[in-house]
Amino acid sequence: MTPPGSPLHETLIDGVLTLWLDRPAARNALNMALCDALRQAAAQATDQTNVHVVLIRARGAVFCAGADLKERQGMDEAAVRARRQNAFAAYAAIESIPKPVVAVVEGAAVGSGVEIAAACDFIVATPAASFRTPEALWGTVGATQRLPRILGKRLAKDLMFTGRTLSAQEALLYGFVTRLIPADTLESALHEMTQRMVTAPAKSLALAKRCIDQGIEQSPQTALHIELQAIEENLAGADWRRQIDTFGKAS
Repeated sequence: MTPPGSPLHETLIDGVLTLWLDRPAARNALNMALCDALRQAAAQATDQTNVHVVLIRARGAVFCAGADLKERQGMDEAAVRARRQNAFAAYAAIESIPKPVVAVVEGAAVGSGVEIAAACDFIVATPAASFRTPEALWGTVGATQRLPRILGKRLAKDLMFTGRTLSAQEALLYGFVTRLIPADTLESALHEMTQRMVTAPAKSLALAKRCIDQGIEQSPQTALHIELQAIEENLAGADWRRQIDTFGKAS
């Protein structure tokens, strides 16, 4: 599945597709090749019916150290602009996968690493994880849209203006991380979590994701209309009745 030398390694086991950021020597810094690989993997995950859950993880001790600044050396303004747009397209591609997408962060996530994690549906972390968005201190702009929606604008500004590092425990407290799991029990916890999603009806998960993602940006009335549309779409299929019948027998 993964070509030799790719900055992204893919494994598919029992419906769980794991996308490994695989540039450990560069601390998994985001370059053009990794942006392209993430976009392609997201498109394939969307189309593959045997993929039910996507995990985004990283090789090495660092989840992602941010943009690959070495790649930018010698770039003119047009090239830097194209590079940033490619990164935005990669984040959007992750966000648009109509299946559960979970970031598993076991080390530092900086800048683009925070963006990748924030583009996922939720984040699972170990105590070694940390999050930092120092773009403004480095003389650039980034990570200004997803974080305020998740953390609130005041904490997002604190992180951006001061370069403050959010520890895994703080990230859990503020709702950026939803599960903090000890490293020695991470794999078993991930297996239990993903199996619940793999065995759930794919259609209902996709509809729930769509309702939440679209509804959160709308008024309560419009959001309710989005959910009602999803209910009608679900009722038009046969899976919901089969699932209810199965649930009734199990109980």
